[in-house]
Amino acid sequence: MAKTAEVETAKGYTIGDEATDFKLKDVDGDMVSLSDYPDAKGFIVIFTCNTCPFAVASEERMVALVQEFKGKGYPVIAINPNNPEVQPDDTYELMQEKAKEAGFTFPYLYDESQTIYAKYGATKTPHVYLLNKENDKNIVKYIGAIDDNVRNADAVKDRFLANAINELLAGKEVTVKETKAIGCTVKQ
Repeated sequence: MAKTAEVETAKGYTIGDEATDFKLKDVDGDMVSLSDYPDAKGFIVIFTCNTCPFAVASEERMVALVQEFKGKGYPVIAINPNNPEVQPDDTYELMQEKAKEAGFTFPYLYDESQTIYAKYGATKTPHVYLLNKENDKNIVKYIGAIDDNVRNADAVKDRFLANAINELLAGKEVTVKETKAIGCTVKQ
């Protein structure tokens, strides 16, 4: 029995788990953590990068998520999990350029030690984790993709993440808790 629990923990978070806080450097050089947002109702944590075509295709959607949900208590926090020694276009300096070029209005954090993505269990870029604050704990409510068409925003029919946030805002249970994250593998 104990071995099964260890294996599950190694795979990262599952629905209902408490996500631990982190402190990572953003592209402005500031250290950012979830505790910096005491008034947040939860968080949209997105593991993304500079280079993956799926992540690039999602950039405008991430900016739109900020516009739609930050004011409702769900800020976007983006984290680059890639090792720049494996993917040279994912250096901190190039992250700074990407954030400027793409008009990021949210923290874009550098997981320099590549430990946070592993705790979460992120395997793709982009890979989304929706956290909801409950009794001062950040509880995982949704894991997966932003929507049903990572390649083409105009062809989206089902906004998985937005639907989940709207259900939480309405005091309801999230109906679609997990979807398959489509993207490039995290580069380690």
